[in-house]
Amino acid sequence: MQGKTNKALIYFFGALGGMLYGYDTGVISGALLFIKNDIPLSDFLQGVVVSSLLVGAIVGAGFSGTLSDKIGRRKVVQMIAIIFAIGAIGAALSANAGMLILFRIIIGLAVGGSTALVPVYLSEMAPTQIRGALASLNQLMITIGILIAYIINFAFSASEGWRWMLGLAAIPAVIMLIGVIFMPESPRWLIKKNHEHEARKVMQFTRSENEIESEINEIKKTEKNEESSSSILSSSWMRPMLIAGIGLAIFQQVIGINAIIYYAPTIFTKAGMEASSSILGTVGIGAVNVLMTLVAIAAIDKIGRKKLLFIGNAGMVLSLLALASIISFAGLTQATAWYTVILLGLFIVFFAATWGPAVWVMLPELFPLKARGAGTGLTTLCLSAANLVVALLFPILLGAIGPAYIFLIFSVIGVFAFLFVYKYVPETKGRSLEDIENDLRKKIS
Repeated sequence: MQGKTNKALIYFFGALGGMLYGYDTGVISGALLFIKNDIPLSDFLQGVVVSSLLVGAIVGAGFSGTLSDKIGRRKVVQMIAIIFAIGAIGAALSANAGMLILFRIIIGLAVGGSTALVPVYLSEMAPTQIRGALASLNQLMITIGILIAYIINFAFSASEGWRWMLGLAAIPAVIMLIGVIFMPESPRWLIKKNHEHEARKVMQFTRSENEIESEINEIKKTEKNEESSSSILSSSWMRPMLIAGIGLAIFQQVIGINAIIYYAPTIFTKAGMEASSSILGTVGIGAVNVLMTLVAIAAIDKIGRKKLLFIGNAGMVLSLLALASIISFAGLTQATAWYTVILLGLFIVFFAATWGPAVWVMLPELFPLKARGAGTGLTTLCLSAANLVVALLFPILLGAIGPAYIFLIFSVIGVFAFLFVYKYVPETKGRSLEDIENDLRKKIS
């Protein structure tokens, strides 16, 4: 029983960074409705407030992967928790737009770090046969964080308490800091640093003795080559995986998910809904997001990553086309407001069950041990950059061309995403991380 408890704590605290990412991503959608009552914000400044977090995320993702390869996953998680807490408290106390943007950037450093590190840590801790489900915990925690943010937004909407909305992110950050006590270091990183005895002790929580021996032998075999992480990432045999990883990261963002997460209340209020009703609508979307991620966790190791991506693409494109058509013919009005909520919810159903968790699972799977932190960091840097573009441009485009054309653009992007997956993305279900690496090397040699 103790082993099971420890295992649960390892996975929970290992994925907790995802919840903080989700909370800080979701909370700004409701807070924006009230921040502008205290701090004047133009459409452009609203975009800057939202996207400033992503400027920090680009930097955080770029540094955390390489740093975790050097000093370990666990120490970097500790640093991320501290940065999250500082950023949350600072944002809540901001007196002007400049201060708010600065502390959103600081939060972004931690967001970028967690997006790069949490999937790596969970993938390296998980046994091969359930790696997809366990690595999907990152996406589950992201969706739980978003849902909690929406509930907090609704709770404080009557008092317009945007400072409480932003500041409460410090609580899970402190929990995460305490949780580092229960988190062992990644066994693959320990073996890489010649701490095999410690690695064996960590693996005993999640694997049988036979599995431990087999996995350690595989890790040692792939560890023998002398390449550095930079030489691996620039090598010809790694190029197909870099293309696949960067493409998946970018498409996951530009397909429209974060435009909905960040600006759903803004869209609903433009349709004539009151602020509290708009935020309540997002709570429903957040709940669907969590429930469908649970479906994905059950399915991802059975159906496979690539099939899920295809299914999700088809569903998202159709729901966006339907939404664009209704708004185009009937406009964004009170009469169409709940159709908008339903179709955005349908989009979330398909995203949360497929592209949300599958991409986070696949990114660390695509890279070999010596470059896993750096490779996942590079792809999540691209993910954050794509997220930044969407967050910055969406409110401007919403005012310039209207929601119908924006959703039509997202649906076209979805078609391109489908074609990209078909041509460039491999299936990684049921294969050990070392098997994936060895197959890559063999194809080139």
